[in-house]
Amino acid sequence: MDDLMTSFREGDRRALARVITRVEAESEVGRAYIRELYPQTGRAHVVGITGNAGAGKSTLTAALTAELRRRGKTVAIVAVDPSSPFTQGAVLGDRIRMREHSLDPGVYIRSMASRDATGGLAPALDDVVCVLDAFGFDLVFVETTGVGQAEVEISRTVQTTVLANGPGNGDDIQALKAGVIEIADILVVTKADQPGADQLVSHLNGLLSLSSATDRLPPLLKTSVPTGEGVSELVDAINSHLAELEASDGLREARNRSTRQQVLALARAIVVRRVGAAANEAEVARLVHEVVARRLDPHTAASKLAELVLG
Repeated sequence: MDDLMTSFREGDRRALARVITRVEAESEVGRAYIRELYPQTGRAHVVGITGNAGAGKSTLTAALTAELRRRGKTVAIVAVDPSSPFTQGAVLGDRIRMREHSLDPGVYIRSMASRDATGGLAPALDDVVCVLDAFGFDLVFVETTGVGQAEVEISRTVQTTVLANGPGNGDDIQALKAGVIEIADILVVTKADQPGADQLVSHLNGLLSLSSATDRLPPLLKTSVPTGEGVSELVDAINSHLAELEASDGLREARNRSTRQQVLALARAIVVRRVGAAANEAEVARLVHEVVARRLDPHTAASKLAELVLG
């Protein structure tokens, strides 16, 4: 561990990859790395790129990365891909789509399988972001799988949320009306060179006009990666949002919010593991039989299992 940490602090990318692998495994070794690295975190700007499937999130992330590199910033990208419900594996296609950055020493791309986690994220995401932050990247992009309304989870993990919307996605506007739009710090209409982009802008402006927010409405931008339209402006908007947070108490509040979410999630996972370890299979079978026979309700059965650990 000492040798690996020495290489990590010297900027060795192979050491970075090995640390992330151990952290993703959610092992005791991985948790030891987090304990050692955590005091060196809190410097990176963590930005979520979210939106429905087909909105062009990967292409947009790659374009933003290119612009940030032109400005001399280092960038890490965590691309979360959907998992197979059977093998828990993933195609990891986002990494393929960003291959133009694969040889850039100022860019690091890590694909993660969602492993059926809700919210389009991955179970060890916060820890992986922690490692990338400690490695010294200026900005960390987190790109979600694109699962619609459940993407509200990303806003509790990052400091700036970019919500991408592409023309031609049918009923996506209906989903936005249900509340996803409210997580956005910045709204983006991608593929601005394609038919329907201006209509989508009008729809989104109409939704913003109905917003109950009184302090800040998210800026709405159009981007087109093939033409380069709006990419530099979007980077400016991301930087401006961070400046707004730093000028107010918003950055501390964002970090408090994300840290609270992480601590509670980890505590729940610990309790689940302990209940699983402490539960006698015969007792579990007995309780399940009682519930199936309607002599016991599921809540009471679950409480009895939890008491094995919590007392």
